[in-house]
Amino acid sequence: MTGDSALQRPGAAPFTERTPRVVAARKLTRRAEREKTGRFLAEGANAVEAALEDGTVYELFVTERAAAQHERLVAVAREAGVAVSPITDRAADGLSETVTPQGIVAVCALVDRPQETVLKPGAKLVVVLVDVADPGNAGTVIRVADAAGADAVVLAGDSVDPHNGKCVRAAAGSLFHPAITRIRDVDAALKACSAAGLRTFGAHGYADTELDQVTFDEPTAWVFGNEAHGLPQGVLETVDLAVKIPMYGRAESLNLATAAAICVYTNAMASRTATT
Repeated sequence: MTGDSALQRPGAAPFTERTPRVVAARKLTRRAEREKTGRFLAEGANAVEAALEDGTVYELFVTERAAAQHERLVAVAREAGVAVSPITDRAADGLSETVTPQGIVAVCALVDRPQETVLKPGAKLVVVLVDVADPGNAGTVIRVADAAGADAVVLAGDSVDPHNGKCVRAAAGSLFHPAITRIRDVDAALKACSAAGLRTFGAHGYADTELDQVTFDEPTAWVFGNEAHGLPQGVLETVDLAVKIPMYGRAESLNLATAAAICVYTNAMASRTATT
């Protein structure tokens, strides 16, 4: 199958930026429209592939160039009964929030789930983000959680919408793998973790306990705070243990995504070693 035949839609030209379905999809770059419709955009081959494997895809928009590059994804979408709609390059620009659009965008169902289906006994490793504002950081942490085998990611408080375009791209397909839930009340999120049998560790640069002093012999929820301000004092008083990453060089601190990667992977590797 060639890119041209993969997009064959007899008697029809590619959709333009003015085509109603493209106009409707473009509105999904806004959070209010995503929440209203229950849909979001997943742009790029990695995100589209993960969406087709693990999510619900309503429509796939693809340029002629992208169809030629990603023939297999177009074929998979068609076999799954997903509407495949050819679009112009200009239409692709309108659906993208990047400088160089990839030309392949899926309209998907929102991935977040009710907390009671996510935070329940049996979970071994959970990542909680509290008031995390940067979508790139949130997406990267979701990708880290996925790579480390975490069961779930909780976006608590005023954390960014995980369906934000920058977050979706940073997650690189991982948005569809660990269970994701949003809990507005931070205290309720921490209580739900404890009720699920998870010991809560709060990442804090001024904690007394260092990461290499921690024993990972229980199911754990790692709690990370805002990029600029860290965890609120109330959260630090609520978690079971505040933990800091030791600094052996002269850097004062690590950014959120790096800190999360170190903490979550240290936990995951220690847990796997203990069970083998």
